[in-house]
Amino acid sequence: MTIRNWIRFFMMTLLVGGVTTGIVGITVRWSELSTQFAGEDSIEILSVIVWMIGVGMTFSVLSQMGYFAYLTIHQFGLSIFRSLKLWNWVQMVLVAFVLFDLVYFRFEAFADDGDSLLPYFSLAAFLLVVGIIVALLKAKQAKNKMIFPSTLFFMVVVTTLEWLPVLRSNENYWLITIMFTLIATNAYQMLALPKYNERSKKDREARLARKAAREQEAKAK
Repeated sequence: MTIRNWIRFFMMTLLVGGVTTGIVGITVRWSELSTQFAGEDSIEILSVIVWMIGVGMTFSVLSQMGYFAYLTIHQFGLSIFRSLKLWNWVQMVLVAFVLFDLVYFRFEAFADDGDSLLPYFSLAAFLLVVGIIVALLKAKQAKNKMIFPSTLFFMVVVTTLEWLPVLRSNENYWLITIMFTLIATNAYQMLALPKYNERSKKDREARLARKAAREQEAKAK
């Protein structure tokens, strides 16, 4: 990827994170924030929105770090197991393990005596469903079914790791808001990267063509 397209990719992911957090954050806290909006305190309203967008952008940077770290891990996995099929099975096992941990350890850490385990399945189930949808879209985009496990691994395992700072607090507002932010930014990166790679390829070809034309023009003189 060229530097120009990497900057575009970075800025768009930043925008996706900020906008998602702003929309979801206001929606989740609407009953609380509606009184401020009704009071028409423009400065306070603007400060809340800007703060939420700033939080979203911060987590979008974390999301991008996780994505490029995953690309490196993926290559290590392929080199260690020397088989895409075997590496895919390993990734699927890790997906199951992380989903189990997401339910069990949150229940152990935050459940009160007599609480049911079922409510703790909701976040893990939602993350899994979204991960499957994104993985199906990615496999269709790449026209390669073998990419499904890797995409699901990224959407479940890497998203959960990026989500850990919020998972430890167990505050519903932040759990939901940051979950949607990370899902949006990770899905965008996974599905949009090929477009930027293709654009970079065309930019390089155009640059080489211009260079060749200049050389031909210089020889003609």
